[in-house]
Amino acid sequence: MSRPATPLPTSDICLLLRAHGEQRWLLCQVAPMVDQLEQRDAVAEEQLGAALAYLEALWIDAHRFADQTDGAYARLTPSGGLVGDAARRYRAAVRLQRMVLGARVEHLLSGGRKAWQPPCSAHEHAGF
Repeated sequence: MSRPATPLPTSDICLLLRAHGEQRWLLCQVAPMVDQLEQRDAVAEEQLGAALAYLEALWIDAHRFADQTDGAYARLTPSGGLVGDAARRYRAAVRLQRMVLGARVEHLLSGGRKAWQPPCSAHEHAGF
């Protein structure tokens, strides 16, 4: 008779799922809109206000997802293990995406139509 496997802490799985959901929202909803708005002449002047309002609504939802991810991180049990470590690394990567994309969104919402340029590479900022 074999011993049952030790169950994974649900907080690890919850963090992985929340981080994945946030990342999907950023990459599939927010980033394409930002890319489009940063392209010259991709959005007609008469449609720019509506496009920026839509971006703002997407970004509000992104904040909601970020709050859920951060809440799941706060509830993470300190047990560690492979899944817990992976969840922490995944969340760190999503936070970096959130920060970089957030700077681009803020640039656009403050009236910037030119493509945003980061002050340093993402790898330098992430400590890679």
